[in-house]
Amino acid sequence: MKTTQDQFNTPSEPLKNSAHPGSAPGWQKPLTYFSIFLLGASATWSATQFLNGPTLVSPPVNAASPAQVQTAAPVIQGRLPIADTNFITDVVQNVGPAVVRINASRTVTTQIPDAFNDPFFRQFFGSRLPTQPQERVERGTGSGFIISNDGQILTNAHVVAGADTVEVTLKDGRSFTGQVMGTDPVTDVAVVKIEANDLPTAVVGDSEQLQPGEWAIAIGNPLGLDNTVTVGIISGTGRSSSQVGVPDKRVNFIQTDAAINPGNSGGPLLNQRGEVIGMNTAIIQGAQGLGFAIPINRAQDIAQQLIANGEVQHPYVGIQMVQLTPELKNEINNNPNAGLTVTEDKGILIAQVMPDSPAVRGGLRAGDVIVSINGVQMTDANAVQQQVERTRVGGELQMQVIRNGQPLTLAVQPGAFPNQASN
Repeated sequence: MKTTQDQFNTPSEPLKNSAHPGSAPGWQKPLTYFSIFLLGASATWSATQFLNGPTLVSPPVNAASPAQVQTAAPVIQGRLPIADTNFITDVVQNVGPAVVRINASRTVTTQIPDAFNDPFFRQFFGSRLPTQPQERVERGTGSGFIISNDGQILTNAHVVAGADTVEVTLKDGRSFTGQVMGTDPVTDVAVVKIEANDLPTAVVGDSEQLQPGEWAIAIGNPLGLDNTVTVGIISGTGRSSSQVGVPDKRVNFIQTDAAINPGNSGGPLLNQRGEVIGMNTAIIQGAQGLGFAIPINRAQDIAQQLIANGEVQHPYVGIQMVQLTPELKNEINNNPNAGLTVTEDKGILIAQVMPDSPAVRGGLRAGDVIVSINGVQMTDANAVQQQVERTRVGGELQMQVIRNGQPLTLAVQPGAFPNQASN
């Protein structure tokens, strides 16, 4: 069974193998990529651990004199009253029943390479070579949470991507066969439906109001340990997909230091009032205390489109961008192989225009520097992406650019985001 846990660098393989273990222009600065783990779809192995209980050692007690004994305060037996209730316990008790475990599986057929049918190989290897296509079952585990009492469940797209069967298990032990209503790999959001009524639901909060330093509570099934609770704070908001190391996603992530592990994917991130503020989705391999969640406002918007249409259309222009600096400008202009001449010291440089894209049809060219879109000044590539996302497929973007030192306004109509695209 392939046990790589939710690696973000292989998002197309969220379900783990249970049968087998297992050119940019020269002037562009090298990018540093983090190895990211998508947290759902993690293979789980059953094991039993015997842990020795901790030995409690009392501190030494000095012998007391008779006078000290007579004046000592009386000892009150039993528990002291607790003035404040544990809000974390209250949140878990209220929301925990709405958090589910999702087991997904799919059958994968591996074709025999043509080379194996060569008589030369057959002569030397004979019966040791396979003669028929090989089938294997891939399984993965993730989390989710119920958003409607008739069985709509929010989870990550990579948890259920390509699944033949989806099994949903509630905290009370009931198990249901789930139907995938839709997945959106661009934001890593999916909706699963089970046939049930009067189910416990999670209360949705407002992720737009989040501030760093607020409490963060994560509930999920990391490494197959059901209903695990971890606590921390909101470490940051508005982390762009490029900052997190997943530039193919259209999400500004919430960062938290609440412990998140493979299998937490799709589980809720909660505030101190027990409201869902995000959906846990990724960690950075090798980092300590860095977890990321999709803001619930974004996830809920995508979920509503999936429930209504089964898919989501994201507006797409088709450009690759880089943030200009004086150093990068000099590097480009001094590189005879760059094929570009840059006149600006700052701005968002269009490094490449994708063939047959809305950008081409709108007249954008490599070397253009984006100044504003629809009158809004663009400060970085993430701002451009957000502005594009706010429009709609077939809408119109008035893009102000500088080309060869001259200002130019172009009307670009975004198309639908293809399966493989950059921006």
